[in-house]
Amino acid sequence: MKRVASLPFLVNRWDATRMKDKKMSSQRMVKTLGRFIVADPRVCHGQPTFRGTRIFVADVLEQVGRGLDWEAIIEEWDGSITSEAIAEAVHLASQALLKHAGEFALVSTAP
Repeated sequence: MKRVASLPFLVNRWDATRMKDKKMSSQRMVKTLGRFIVADPRVCHGQPTFRGTRIFVADVLEQVGRGLDWEAIIEEWDGSITSEAIAEAVHLASQALLKHAGEFALVSTAP
């Protein structure tokens, strides 16, 4: 006679499979960070990029930080990004800095 698995075992196995599927689907979700910026796990390991490109937002922000003219940045990326996209990246970076400023403090001093 063939032994049939008990119902609780099947339910627990089903739950584990469902949770794994849910975790996998959440890992595949594209996060829209703005009109021009997304984080897609299938593109550049989920790092923020400009929509439809593999251009890291961090790379462009570094160029802005070095003082490159926005038109030069756009030209360097062969027109794949726009000044509006750069402006959005700068805006999101400033929001992140304001929200997490305490984490970036090198030294805390009394006023």
